[in-house]
Amino acid sequence: MHRVFQNFIDCLSGASDPDALRDAMAETAAALDLSFFAYLSVPHQPRAAPRLISNYPPAWTTHYLQSHYERFDPVIIQALGHPEPFKWGLGVGSFAPSEVQRELFEEAARFGIRCGFTVPIHDNRGPVAALTFAANEQRPQFERCIKEHARVLQLMAMYFHAHARRKLIPDRVVDGVALSPREFECLEWATQGKSAWEIGRILGISRRTAAFHLDNAKAKLGVHSICQAVARLIASKSMMP
Repeated sequence: MHRVFQNFIDCLSGASDPDALRDAMAETAAALDLSFFAYLSVPHQPRAAPRLISNYPPAWTTHYLQSHYERFDPVIIQALGHPEPFKWGLGVGSFAPSEVQRELFEEAARFGIRCGFTVPIHDNRGPVAALTFAANEQRPQFERCIKEHARVLQLMAMYFHAHARRKLIPDRVVDGVALSPREFECLEWATQGKSAWEIGRILGISRRTAAFHLDNAKAKLGVHSICQAVARLIASKSMMP
């Protein structure tokens, strides 16, 4: 599992766009005998469209988004309301979907999406995304992977979200100051308490290079410490619509 996880981190670090992120997660999921995955980024703005990175059948994802199924999908509803990972599917646990939700599940099943394990991703503003590993049936391999590696899958979801958020952000402006992609990326990791050494490990660069980008970000923002730069970034996000 360690080798699979390290390869996943390496692939994420080298991913330059959503397609590369999709391929990195799809390859890792396949190595763990997990057929499908779907990452859904939930917008804070009312009625704004969610963003999806997935290896689900394209016909299903296109139909799902065009029909705005995320608004009543029971998996997404639970992910929005509860931060803990959970298993789902018809007949799983005490889950009792409404008639409309049951029809959604049955429709998804026709595309091979019958059960799954979902990791909700919340921040200090509330729910922001969910990453699901899914399969076409409750196979022993799928159940074993979820049971043995649930915490690792949760960690993978958090790493994927962090990288996806950086790739999907339309700009990298903090209080009117434009940062380079790498400066913004390093500062984003610093907001999560990562040191320059840890950021270097995550991004596949040296500690000195990570520190260089953080110093550049500080200089551009006109502050004297990483803590102040982090505070500026967090404050700028809180002002976003």
